[in-house]
Amino acid sequence: MVKIADRVKNLKPSVTLAVNAKAKILKSQGIDIINLSAGEPDFDTPNHIKFACKKALDEGLTKYTPTSGLLSLRKAICERLEMDYGFKYSPEEVLVTTGAKQAIFNFLMAVVNPGEEVLILSPFWVSYPSMVELAQGIPKIIPSLMEKFFEPDLSDIEKYITPKTVGIILNSPSNPTGHIYSEEFLRGVAELVKKYNLWVLSDDIYDKLRFDSKPPQNILSFAPELRDQVFIVNGVSKTYAMTGWRIGWLIGPSEIIKICSHIQGQSTSHPTSFAQKGAEVALSFSQEEVEKMCKIFSKRANLLTSLLKEIPGIEFVPPQGAFYLFTKVSAYYDKKTLDGKKIKGSVDFSEYILEFAKVAIVPGIAFGDDEFIRISFANSEENLKKAVFQIKMALEKLK
Repeated sequence: MVKIADRVKNLKPSVTLAVNAKAKILKSQGIDIINLSAGEPDFDTPNHIKFACKKALDEGLTKYTPTSGLLSLRKAICERLEMDYGFKYSPEEVLVTTGAKQAIFNFLMAVVNPGEEVLILSPFWVSYPSMVELAQGIPKIIPSLMEKFFEPDLSDIEKYITPKTVGIILNSPSNPTGHIYSEEFLRGVAELVKKYNLWVLSDDIYDKLRFDSKPPQNILSFAPELRDQVFIVNGVSKTYAMTGWRIGWLIGPSEIIKICSHIQGQSTSHPTSFAQKGAEVALSFSQEEVEKMCKIFSKRANLLTSLLKEIPGIEFVPPQGAFYLFTKVSAYYDKKTLDGKKIKGSVDFSEYILEFAKVAIVPGIAFGDDEFIRISFANSEENLKKAVFQIKMALEKLK
């Protein structure tokens, strides 16, 4: 009998991917499911990006590339970062990865020792705690309140810091809340980072999908002196509707980037060669398509929030970016369904909505808060209207 390694005994599958898969199975069976669980844009990849990939294939770019990615792509990443943020980095400070998820994984494997603690603000993207645990670290989950726009008090964050704490993960705009951290909050976190000599992993995957027309910002925008302690993760998945292309990157001090590249070299090697060329064109050419998508997401966010306001017991703060709404639904807990089952938490609530409203959503417990569910508005306005109506009808049937 083969024994399972201790590091994976408590590893849980991604709830968001599981819900999305279940919704697709039901649709394949002929059941009309409105899928509001997906964490990907519903737009097609822009044609000029697809053309660049096809051109690369035609020109024979089908062989191995350097583990860290094509030099031309790493230069394009540096140029885009300087245009968007004003930060200057060199290609040696960039590692191209198989999606932003691998960038995070490589980084945590490189910098977290067994027993070391990583601060994670709740609600959080589902994979952060599991990745820390796979690196044999300890995720320290810091709760927040919707009433405070999901920004924990800085004094509360400091209470979680111990001699074993090594870093903190930030994600803004946030998955699942769509919140953008305020300048005041990021400056406060920067002071804690300096005081306790922590590293920061800034997950900026939704950075250009913000509804205030401002350019992207992260903690370095307000504390440039932390350059040697901040590591930036990004990719083409959300911004350019390229989820299946699996191109992301990690940016930071070259000595750590080199170690992360070694880890990648002993696991997946480099990302797909011709997909890298598509990413290069996405970054280097006009960002008009990104702006169009962002405006559509903003319009959908306004529509969704206006519709949900009509349902009693539903609470939320409007998202400022990304394409998610984190919605408090605990007012419906302890109510009974028509078949006598009691809704005990976000999993039961989500299953009820899937069965009786035919709408797929993600339970908030996956993001660290069982009082909420996550709704993706990466779907058409018609489907959003239909979904909210069906959810409203299903909730009215609860006793």
